[in-house]
Amino acid sequence: MSKFTNRDDYDDDDDLLSLLHEQRREFMASQTLESDLDFAFRLQLDEAINASLTHLPSTSASASASTSLTLHPSTSASTSTASPSIGKARITAPLSTLHFEEISKLEQKLKDRRQSELEMRRTREDIERRVHDQKVAREILEIPEEEWLDWGDNFPEEEDDEEDNETVVFKLYFKGLLSEENGNKIFGGIGIAICDPMKNLVFEISKPLIGNGKSTIAAEAKALIEGLNAALALGLKRIVVYCHCFPLYNYFTGRWSARQRKVAMLIDQIAVLREKFVYCNPILVPRNDIEYAFRFAREAITSQVTKQPAESSNERVAIIEACVICLEDTDVERIFSVDECRHRYCFSCMKQHVEVKLLHGMMPKCPHEACESLLNVESCRKFLTPKLIEMMCLRIKEASIPVSEKIYCPYPKCSALMSKNEVSEYSKSAVPAGLQGVGARKCSKCHGLFCINCKVPWHNNMTCYNFKRMNPNNPGEDVKLKSLATRNLWRQCVKCSHMIELAEGCYHMTCRCGYQFCYNCGAEWKDKKATCSCPLWDEDNILYAENDSDFDEDDEDEDEDEDDYYDSETDGYF
Repeated sequence: MSKFTNRDDYDDDDDLLSLLHEQRREFMASQTLESDLDFAFRLQLDEAINASLTHLPSTSASASASTSLTLHPSTSASTSTASPSIGKARITAPLSTLHFEEISKLEQKLKDRRQSELEMRRTREDIERRVHDQKVAREILEIPEEEWLDWGDNFPEEEDDEEDNETVVFKLYFKGLLSEENGNKIFGGIGIAICDPMKNLVFEISKPLIGNGKSTIAAEAKALIEGLNAALALGLKRIVVYCHCFPLYNYFTGRWSARQRKVAMLIDQIAVLREKFVYCNPILVPRNDIEYAFRFAREAITSQVTKQPAESSNERVAIIEACVICLEDTDVERIFSVDECRHRYCFSCMKQHVEVKLLHGMMPKCPHEACESLLNVESCRKFLTPKLIEMMCLRIKEASIPVSEKIYCPYPKCSALMSKNEVSEYSKSAVPAGLQGVGARKCSKCHGLFCINCKVPWHNNMTCYNFKRMNPNNPGEDVKLKSLATRNLWRQCVKCSHMIELAEGCYHMTCRCGYQFCYNCGAEWKDKKATCSCPLWDEDNILYAENDSDFDEDDEDEDEDEDDYYDSETDGYF
């Protein structure tokens, strides 16, 4: 085990600090120069104005008054002429301030890193002394009393502490805890405790867990990763991991394979860290055996709850949360939480998800796999454009109206969606009663008159029977659509009559109304199984099979399969 931090790392930090100090000096010098130039400019401007006032003739009071009045515009002009440079200086000043802040932050990070490395080195040295002292104490206890009296004063002291430390097995306790506080807000905390073979605490971690959602398994896995990293930083080679989470224990030992993509990624990280130890063995224990770690995790949550009132102050500390879709670190102010299920995603991913669903004519739901929570229009205004908001309101209206009650305005430039009741109520005051009796209605959007029986613009002075007799064929637009569908082999949903085109993929189609059918023959799919004997796909339509194979794994709810093992009252696995 290395006792000291790599000297090259210190040299790199020193070089970076020197560069930062040099850049700070340059900024201060440039700011001073800019201030001097601005001051000199103002002095020259004042001298020029005073000189011009001195050389003007003063014939009378009225003349001087008029002169003074005449001078004001020129003075304003001079000031306005100078304003670009002054404005530029005012713009540059905040930029310099931002540069200073960034440099200060980076310097502080380097100092914190140096301090952290020093603390870790002190901890490693303390562990080495502890291991050495325990070994010496055991050897002394094993010496018989007679031998100790004879040569106890000459007891040999071994100096190979590093080799001794690598043979000692340390104990790692961890806990990832989630707790609902302040109503429905979920807080997370991580607790890590590393003990020596005598169960004496040698290292502890208590920190908040941000951006975990409601996944208990993911919280436990992140806590384990934090503990393994801490053990490696301390130079420990042999550890026993005490785990009370039954599913995570099975994942860790390889008895189970994680089906959830997020959990599988965390388990892969754990496996990589485990390979770096000479010995790393997990043991399943009851919850009361991880008392240290549980207490540290609870303290982390308590510290977050007590700091909540401070967030209302002007100096808000930016909290970063990782979006589970794009995995980008995002300010929590730009994280969207679904009202019903509380799943959280960044604004960018939510906007793309909602936009795709709306363009496909579907009601947007929570992006989480198998989650049926609908999105609220008002809450979605945070990240959607007005056009998408309007489209979403239309989709909600479409979903709320039964198929048999839907009425579309027949005018091509309108096509507004209405229900039969809505059209009837609007037409009562807008259409004469005599015309209403023969099917005349008025669109609530474009106010165009149309026939509700024939679904066409109003045929004046003609009954519906005569109109259909004189126009036996479908409208030209319908004929063109059917011809185009026949030529391109489009399919029409038998439930809602929506046209569907197969771009790529298999023949299993799901319409926006939820109806599932075979694209090849039109037969219905029931219980996720085909009722026909058609092939599932055509190789010509499978364009991206190799690229998309990594994304076929189901990302189900992480707690769904583990509920049978989880005791909600004791927050433990048995």
